[in-house]
Amino acid sequence: MTVRQFHRLLGGFVFLFSLIVYFQTMAPTASFWDCGEFIACSYKLAVPHPPGAPLYLLVGRVFTLIPAELIENIGKRVNLISVLSSAVTILLLYLIIAHLVREY
Repeated sequence: MTVRQFHRLLGGFVFLFSLIVYFQTMAPTASFWDCGEFIACSYKLAVPHPPGAPLYLLVGRVFTLIPAELIENIGKRVNLISVLSSAVTILLLYLIIAHLVREY
């Protein structure tokens, strides 16, 4: 096993571990401040208060189309965006740190 394969394998483990932790601690419905507004606007494709975050709303709309048999609550479906983006961020952070350590 090469060092590159090891880092990819460990990066996958870090991603899955963080995904599971974030999923277990995710808010099941709307939480504070603007969350309820963004969940409702993602579901209806409406415009929340300016500037509106159009990319988040479009991605949120895609996540609201997840079948109800998998995740029943729409709020939980939209909150899954944060779970996935946070897990990907941790994966990329690990890969950047591994690259910097290897280079220097």
